[in-house]
Amino acid sequence: MTELKARLVERIIRTPTVESFRFALDEKLGFLPGQAAQVIFDELNRSDKDLNKYLSFSSSPDKNYIEFTKRLSQSIFSQKLKGLNISDQILIKGPFGGCAFEEKYKKVTFLIGGIGITPVISIIEYIVENNLGTQVTLFYSNRTEEEIAFKQELDNWQAKNNNIKIYYTITDCQPKDNTCSYGFINKEFIVNKTCDLSESVVFVFGPPKMVDVMLSLSLEMGCGKENIKTEKFVGY
Repeated sequence: MTELKARLVERIIRTPTVESFRFALDEKLGFLPGQAAQVIFDELNRSDKDLNKYLSFSSSPDKNYIEFTKRLSQSIFSQKLKGLNISDQILIKGPFGGCAFEEKYKKVTFLIGGIGITPVISIIEYIVENNLGTQVTLFYSNRTEEEIAFKQELDNWQAKNNNIKIYYTITDCQPKDNTCSYGFINKEFIVNKTCDLSESVVFVFGPPKMVDVMLSLSLEMGCGKENIKTEKFVGY
């Protein structure tokens, strides 16, 4: 496990509530696409769970920076992130996490809710940059269209790569954008998009309740438990 100082070099607003933070490192931190790191604001008390949290990388391991993306809340941790200025330093420790992409995966499906998109961006960006030819299908659910993080990046990757298929769905209101569907990710929606989960490695990231439902759905649709990777994103 590595500990490194990271210097903030850029902030990017993704949605009204979601922001990305890009950091430069003095030495490269090796991680796999889909993994996470611990951001440590309280270096004197490493057991401080309010100020030392885990965030997934939302950037490919091949970039010359690392990026974290967070839905900012009123929590102490969120406010610490929000208060960072360009050139401020933080301590990070990592990498962590077993929900990582491996190049041997030839077909992957993502069942994603909200801010669970962050490790997906790391994975898809890595696949695109390395021209892997992996077949990617992303089902991405949000409450409103305004909360679809990384939509421009995802649309660009899909437009340039025939192996990438992305399906957006909105749960709280009828979408205005005709590229978005209305409703929850369910068996009918997946089948209508001709996606066969039994042939795929399935990544499920999102709120705990959604992850539990998607795990059961994946098993019901014939995906072996050994091919399902889940991570529950709890807001903080």
